[in-house]
Amino acid sequence: MSAEELVERRVGEDDRARSARELIELLQELRVVLPGVQVLFAFLLTVPFSAGFADVGPVQQKIFFGTLICTALSAGLLIAPSAHHRMLWRKQAREQRLQAANRLAIAGIALLVPAMVGVVFMVTEIIFDAVLASLATAIVSAFFVYVWFVLPLRYRANGD
Repeated sequence: MSAEELVERRVGEDDRARSARELIELLQELRVVLPGVQVLFAFLLTVPFSAGFADVGPVQQKIFFGTLICTALSAGLLIAPSAHHRMLWRKQAREQRLQAANRLAIAGIALLVPAMVGVVFMVTEIIFDAVLASLATAIVSAFFVYVWFVLPLRYRANGD
């Protein structure tokens, strides 16, 4: 057992109780992120029906489509752990579900980055121009990658 696992384990908590707690924590975290993804997806579903969408150029259409697909896949990956939880209810596969749910959540969050920056690009390019949109997208992308992935990986590497 690693030092990290010893630190995370609560006093008197066995493997089964730890897995149950961690699964509950993960599902709670997903309850925080999912409404935002669902709102983004709903917004994207309405965009093609707005009056100005007919004037969107081919590059913007491709970016919109990629953003829509990334958002749909992100939502699917982030919802999957709850679906697994329901489908495998009382099947004693908690540790396997926890590991799979963790991977699915990370993949869902990873796809949320291009989804969100795609929206930033589209809106910024419509309001301003492609240069400013590219700059804003690069800054927002770097921000998400740093706070969502680099920082946690640094903590992990330092044992914090």
